[in-house]
Amino acid sequence: MSVSEGQLLWEPSAEFANAANVTQYIDWLQERNLADCSDYSELWQWSVDNIEAFWGSLWDYFNIISDTPYECVTDSLEMKPGNHWFVGSRVNFAEHILRNEREGVTALFYQSEIRGMGEMSWQELAGSVRILATKMRAMNVRPGDAVCCLMPNIPETVIAMLASISIGAVWSNAAPEFGNQTILDRFTQIKPKWLFVADGYQFGGKSFDRSEEIKEIVAALSDSLEQVIYLPYLTPSKEHAPIGSTLWYDLLQGDDPGRAQFQFERVAHDHPLWILFSSGTTGLPKAIVHSHIGALMEMMKMMVFHMNLTEKDISFFYTTTGWVMFNVQVAMMLTGTRGVFYDGHPAYPQTDVLWKMAAETKTTFFGASPTYVQLMEQQGVKPGRNHDLSALTGILCAGSTATPETFNWFYQNVKQDLWLTSQSGGTEIVSGFVGASPTLPVYAGEIQTRMLGMDVDAWDDSGNPVRDDVGELVCKKPFPSMPIYFLGDKDNQRYRSSYFEDYPGIWRHGDFVKINHRGGVYIYGRSDSTLNRYGVRIGTSELYRTVEQLSGVNDSIVLCLELPGGKFFMPMFLDLAEDQTLTEELTATIKKQLREHCSPRHIPDKFYAVPEVPYTLTGKKLEVPLRKLLMGWPLEKAASRDSMKNPKAIDYFLNYVATTEDYEVPA
Repeated sequence: MSVSEGQLLWEPSAEFANAANVTQYIDWLQERNLADCSDYSELWQWSVDNIEAFWGSLWDYFNIISDTPYECVTDSLEMKPGNHWFVGSRVNFAEHILRNEREGVTALFYQSEIRGMGEMSWQELAGSVRILATKMRAMNVRPGDAVCCLMPNIPETVIAMLASISIGAVWSNAAPEFGNQTILDRFTQIKPKWLFVADGYQFGGKSFDRSEEIKEIVAALSDSLEQVIYLPYLTPSKEHAPIGSTLWYDLLQGDDPGRAQFQFERVAHDHPLWILFSSGTTGLPKAIVHSHIGALMEMMKMMVFHMNLTEKDISFFYTTTGWVMFNVQVAMMLTGTRGVFYDGHPAYPQTDVLWKMAAETKTTFFGASPTYVQLMEQQGVKPGRNHDLSALTGILCAGSTATPETFNWFYQNVKQDLWLTSQSGGTEIVSGFVGASPTLPVYAGEIQTRMLGMDVDAWDDSGNPVRDDVGELVCKKPFPSMPIYFLGDKDNQRYRSSYFEDYPGIWRHGDFVKINHRGGVYIYGRSDSTLNRYGVRIGTSELYRTVEQLSGVNDSIVLCLELPGGKFFMPMFLDLAEDQTLTEELTATIKKQLREHCSPRHIPDKFYAVPEVPYTLTGKKLEVPLRKLLMGWPLEKAASRDSMKNPKAIDYFLNYVATTEDYEVPA
């Protein structure tokens, strides 16, 4: 069944809309004479016109636990790095998750290719966190100490994360499928005091033993590491544990100190919570630091109003621990929602394994990237026909642009009465700029609205707002989950250049966006050179550092194109040494290096040999202009020869566009 962009696909029933969390919040505001809003549109406008009143109201609405009252909501309404939020407060992010501890109630479900379906109660989860946190304190982990983790999407990772955060340590995780260099590019910036590791993982029926690589990582971090905690996950043996490491199971032995006795470390408003990574076009990945209060306020808002979650819900999102969505998945539990955690291939051993899991757990809110929908479509999976999804009420589609066809697949193959949400934001803000409201209709390919408190607009190159036309996604006013800083970023130079260089005093996110007359939003891919690969953003610098050190490769440039139907095509163009040709052997070597040192997602779809890589006069690779050129922009709009170091270097790419009918993505 064909569908067109903007076609109406679903409308909430009066019962569904009236019961929505955001409707309850509107009523709450009216009862207290804080705001008189009749619908979501008016609420959004009030929230961005009254930043301090809006965020201040959420402090009370969400019953935030703090040792001390806050002195001001924010110390500045100027959009810039360095704003402080809820100054004077002392909170703990993990405490707000574990305050949902309830006797006899499941906290999370889990499944992997190694383990069958299991569940963990709130008491077991909270008790394990308290035992581990108490041991960590006794072993000299102090507030502000860095704790890193290299484990899969399993309950042990959730426990380690919450235990570390509960005592004020600064958390950071990477996925075990990352190559050593990618991991060390991140963790060497952090200099962790503790490191949690698992011996390996299983994916698509294949076992990946990482025990030897772990020893190399531990050796590289030896200057800062005091403890390595080893989890025998792939195999039950401790034979390959790094020398001097502590076994996970030994650390979890002992008595739970109890809910009444355990003290969460409530930290200052600007105390770091975790470090996330987003790669750029130059240098090491950006080490992005968020605060407890910033992430807490933003994620409470997102989970309650834009995902409509309550303690009655069961939520799932398919992710690895290397993506911000793992942090989001854990944060869904702030609402008391029970989480579903899965480690493995999304279509193994059966193509519908995730839908079977959703049916067994009675999942109410299911999340995955549009790339997963493509996989389901290719395999002919029809979840609604083969599984009992009667409990399912909402879908979260995130990670890349969801097309009208993506929307339609859910309604045709899952169920008709479904609140389908597409949301977009990023690692940098650990939230979304644009998202969903359960009180609004769903239109094909359209993100329902701008999120509360996010003064988002679409601007042209001159900084003028545009409607029903494509512009740059900008945010005009500050919000709590802006990074507090980047590690090693003197005077916030990299922070400013990443988001504030084009429009001073305005956050430019790097997405092409269109906002229509009703406030609906369309994302049309990246406006910068960041690669959007299978829903995960990758910085080109990671590929260049790996490829350009190979013998025979002088230079390279990589692009990622968004294609119709939500597909991607990522070609790499290589400037080779005079005595080198683009052989199958060289291609295989490049792929092997990228897989081992970065990740499988870093491997381009195709390779081409070029006479020269185009550069600007200031020495920057022409990534954005070339991407525009390959997407069909005329040269005069995509790039200026006058700004190029060698104007003739663009000729190869002009010929490539002229002679290429379709970008072929290898099967």
